[in-house]
Amino acid sequence: MSVDAIEKPTEASRVRRKAVRVLPTWLCWLLVVPTLGWAVIRIGGLERGPLVPLFAFTPYVAAWTLVPVVLALALRRWWAAGVAVLTAVALVGVVAPRAVADDVPVPDGPTLRVMTANLLAGVADSAAVVALVRTHRVDVLAVQEFTPGAQAALDRHGLAELLPHRQLNAEIGTTGSGLYARFPLSDGGTRRNYGGFTQAYATVAVPGAPPVLVESAHPCAPYERAQLRCWHTDLSRQPAATPDGPLRILAGDFNATLDHTPVRALLETGYVDAAAAAGAGLTGTWGPYDGDPIPPVAIDHVLADRRVGVRAAAVHPLPGSDHRAVLAELVLPPAG
Repeated sequence: MSVDAIEKPTEASRVRRKAVRVLPTWLCWLLVVPTLGWAVIRIGGLERGPLVPLFAFTPYVAAWTLVPVVLALALRRWWAAGVAVLTAVALVGVVAPRAVADDVPVPDGPTLRVMTANLLAGVADSAAVVALVRTHRVDVLAVQEFTPGAQAALDRHGLAELLPHRQLNAEIGTTGSGLYARFPLSDGGTRRNYGGFTQAYATVAVPGAPPVLVESAHPCAPYERAQLRCWHTDLSRQPAATPDGPLRILAGDFNATLDHTPVRALLETGYVDAAAAAGAGLTGTWGPYDGDPIPPVAIDHVLADRRVGVRAAAVHPLPGSDHRAVLAELVLPPAG
């Protein structure tokens, strides 16, 4: 037997042994690097282009970060494990607080129950909407994708008796908007966003509380690159909170989650997301409800002035719509 015949299998064995050592390391980094990049973009508010709709799914990515942590520790790839742990802490840290209710005292004032519902071009079950209003004693209802047909159906099922005061702009298609209230409305109107959706607004006179400006929010959706400009524009033009002025509430389909920079910028003006404050901020409000195989994400919100307390918030099924209704039980400060 020649020397070469002996050396060749020995060399092949050495290469195989090296691959066995290296491949687990590469596998760990293959899982760690994308989540690290996601964390950097999310914390830095750097989502752009096609990343914008993807970042609605940040809670799912935060849960996934535990996988590379476990794998890297099991394989004893300590550098990869360290980076994976830091990434997991960063993403879970920004997501998890939405599942824990804030320990903040509520003011000693009147209760205001606010619900928002996207009616999916008016085809949502109007009877179900009215049933929610009746069962949960809703005081203010904000509706989006509000059509003349939906308006007639809601009245037919008794909404006018429950919420007699209204500021409505019903339009065929998806651009309509409306506000219904148990209490008198004043200074109402409708404005049209850059993306085409309208937003009804009015001041609600709640007995025993200061006047409250309520608006049915509906920025355009960033479902394709061409929509990103209107999405950014519509969100940037949402009315900021007025900490030293009138109380404000924005309720509607924001087409954005708390992981999107424009929503966080809006919150920083002085709003609180009611669902997050109540520990229900990870409950999806849009996704598979009309059959589309999309993981649920929370894009419908009730944003309230920070002077307003949040007693509870919940998400309710809305048959016929691809959205769910969001109901927030708020406590207003007493009238001064």
